[in-house]
Amino acid sequence: MNKPASIDAYIAGFPAETQELLQQIRESVQKAAPDAEETISYNMPTFRLNGYLIHFAAHKNHIGMYPAPKGNDAFQEAIAPYKGSKSTVQFAYNKPLPLALITDLIQFRIAETGGKLLQNP
Repeated sequence: MNKPASIDAYIAGFPAETQELLQQIRESVQKAAPDAEETISYNMPTFRLNGYLIHFAAHKNHIGMYPAPKGNDAFQEAIAPYKGSKSTVQFAYNKPLPLALITDLIQFRIAETGGKLLQNP
């Protein structure tokens, strides 16, 4: 895959169903972290706020988010139904996106990187 010039270009490179899911994740990040900067890093949509905040990417069978606090006790139960590794979580295409969980993950990352949490995202 050639490096996309923007998150819009990245999303446009996928089928309509995948585009919709990617856009939902993007909007969740934008809402939870309105001051975050959008960019492409490692050929993935990336948000930066006080440094690197989060990447997400479409794959053959899932959308991955990086990093995810897999080892964090507060998220262990919430993330358990999803595949992933220590610092990633995978959302299968055949299940609805857990947008509230995604927002919680973003808020956790904001706090982790020294940003300000929104009181009512």
